[in-house]
Parts: sequence; C-alpha cells; structure tokens
Amino acid sequence: MLKLPTNATAPFCPSAVSGTVNVPENDPLWKKILRYAGPGLLVSVGYMDPGNWATAIQGGSQFGYDLLFVVVLSSLAAIVLQCLSMRLGIVTGKDLAVHCREQYSPVHAKGLWAFAEVSIIACDLAEVLGCALAFHLLLGVSLPVGVALTALDTIIVLGLKGKGFRQLEAIVLGLIATIAICLFTELFLVDPDPRAVLAGLVPSLDKVGQRDALYLAIGILGATVMPHNLYLHSSVVQTRVLRHDLNQDGAHLAEAIRLSRVDTVVSLLLALFINGAILVLAAAAFYKPGGGNVMDIDQAYYLLAPVAGTAAAAILFGLALLASGQSSTFTGTIAGQVIMEGFLKLRIPCWQRRLITRGLALGPAMIGVLTLGDHAIGKMLVGSQVVLSLQLPFAMYPLIRLTGRHDLMGQFGNKWWTTVLSWFLFVVISSANAWMVWQALFG
Repeated sequence: MLKLPTNATAPFCPSAVSGTVNVPENDPLWKKILRYAGPGLLVSVGYMDPGNWATAIQGGSQFGYDLLFVVVLSSLAAIVLQCLSMRLGIVTGKDLAVHCREQYSPVHAKGLWAFAEVSIIACDLAEVLGCALAFHLLLGVSLPVGVALTALDTIIVLGLKGKGFRQLEAIVLGLIATIAICLFTELFLVDPDPRAVLAGLVPSLDKVGQRDALYLAIGILGATVMPHNLYLHSSVVQTRVLRHDLNQDGAHLAEAIRLSRVDTVVSLLLALFINGAILVLAAAAFYKPGGGNVMDIDQAYYLLAPVAGTAAAAILFGLALLASGQSSTFTGTIAGQVIMEGFLKLRIPCWQRRLITRGLALGPAMIGVLTLGDHAIGKMLVGSQVVLSLQLPFAMYPLIRLTGRHDLMGQFGNKWWTTVLSWFLFVVISSANAWMVWQALFG
C-alpha cells in the first residue's frame, strides 16, 4: 500500500507565494478542473519568453515554415516531461530538487544543482535582453539603459510579497493573454499561407540538415523544454494537493494526477500555439520574396509595420515582447528558489534570490550590448536557448529514473510505454546536442 508524505505545503518562495488551493471533494468536475488549473499555466510561461521569440523569428525569417515541426515536436516532448514532473510532485510530496539531494551523492547532487542554476541564469539573460529590447523599441532608450531598467523588476517581485498563489497565477494569465492577443492580431494582419503552414508541420531530417538549421532547432528545443521548469512544476503542483486529504488507497491521488494532467496539457498546448504563431508570423512577414531575410529580433520590429501595412503591428510586437519577459521573470524567481531550497536546503527571501539571478545575468547582457552592438541581441538570445538545451539531459535523467521507481512512486510509477517514450526523448535530445557540439568543433 502506498504511503504518502504528510507535509501540507510545497517549498515555495516564502516572499511571493505560499499555501494551497482548496479543492472540495464534492465539487462538480468542471469546478475541480478550474481549481486545479494554474500550475501548468505558470510553467508554460517559460515557453513564451524572449528566447522563444528570438529562435522562432530567426527560424521563420531564415527558413520559412520549415522548422515549424520542430516547435510542435518540442512542445509535445515538453508535455511528456512536465507530466512526469507533475506526477512526481503529487505522489511523493517532494519536488525534483529535493529528490536529487536525497537520492544522489553530495557530489552528484551539487553537480545537478550547478547545471540547474546555469539554466536559470541563461533563461534570465534572455529575459533581460528581451525586456531591454522592448524598452528600446517602445520608449526609445538605448539598449544599455534598457538593460539597466530590467534591474527594476526586483521591485515587482517585492510587490508580490504576501500575495497568494492564485493572485500570482492571475497576473501571469493577464500577461499571457496580452501576448496571445498581440500575436494573433499580427497574424491576421500578415495573412500567412495555410498550405505552407501545413507543409511546415511535416517532420523532415533534411530540413535540419544544414548547420544553421540544426543550431536553430536546438535553440527552439531548449527554449521549449526548459530544464529548470521540470524542477518548478514538481513543486508548484503541490499547491493543489492537501496531503491529509489523500487516503491510503490512492483514490484522491489518482484524481489529483488526472486533473493536473488536464491543466498541464491545455497550458502547454496554449504555449505551442503561441510559439508556432511567432514562427508563422516571421515566415509570413519576412520569408516572402522581396520581404528580406530578417536575422535579428530587433529588425523584425522595424520591418513588421511596412509588411503588415500598419504601425500598430510594430507596437503590438513590442508590447508582447515586454509581456513575455515580465511573465517569465515571475516563474524564474520561483524556480530559482525551488532549486536553491531543494538542493541546498537554503531559504532566502524572493527579492534576494531575484537580485542574485538578475545580477548574474545583467553583467553578460551589458557586456554584450556594449561590445557587440545593438544587433547582437538576437544572437545572444538564440545562444542562451542553446545553453538551455545543453543542460536539459541533466534534468531529464533524474526525472525519468525517479518516476520509474515503483518503490518510490508505488502504483503511479511509469508504465512501460512511458518509460520507453521518455528514454527515447532523452536519447534524441542528448544526441542532437552532441551532434551540434561536434559540428561546432570539427564540422
């Protein structure tokens, strides 16, 4: 019989979110689905950050719709892995970082912690660059000033002090809605070719045969299947589970997993549509004959207005980019705290964690824009997402191993087909990363 932990709350950043959302047992199904909605949405925000924008815009402008299938397959892989993460957190009452600390030797655990921190810094670098570019485009400030302005988001995190988890989810939902409205309005303005979009959905190794195409595909993969989000989801999902309500036969546990799976799948499908929309927008606007070969995200802003026929398209682009950076800031802060507490048993206020992460990202961002110039932002954004992809196997391996252990997961351990699919994804992603590194060094 499955024994369940008795902790009642998840290890959230104490300055930002805390507690659980009550889910009464006698509620109708639709109410339960709504009450369980939220953690998946919070995680999906990471798949809409400025790094996704940069990889999708460069991919669409350089290769048209050819890499659209990479966005779709990466999102499906993210759904599989996030469902594993969700199940680990619900069943055991502990997040992935805590399990890594408890199940591995101190040396191995510290190594995994280091890789997780690198992924958070790489993600935050993308947020800094994206928000700096948005400030530059919307306010007319220089990029170095825009980078400096991103340091002020610590004030936003401080403003969340004492807020409940639902309030944070509502803020994130508002930012996601802003991104979606802006993007789909722009799609309407540029009017993409439906047949070309469908052709781009067909997988093909030939489409990623070129070195540049493979590099962008790896960037799209890293931007979509973010490693630190696997740690985050296993923690935030516990806000929907009151441990003392879970009976020993696992009935409530099974229901919690089913309803959380709905939240995860729906939220990540929303992220898929948004990421696909960015690539389709770039392909439709810039890959047409005479439309130019836009390689950088900042060029897209200036060229979008004449292509779409209205200046509103460029403004919507800037607003959506700013919203994507700010929404990712919230989730990055919580993910950093979850990882720090889980691996190191170290709890500090959220604003201090935000300062540490942002401080580590501001330096490379400022050096990049000062030494490489304004047009280096696109290259740095794509590079940061490639770094995320390189870190991904180090989060996938313990997740797949832990969820496959029936002594830990009981009846909720991975089924054989889940195990096969998960390890297949691990091999494919690791091999793609290794091939890219080989080509970079010896190709």
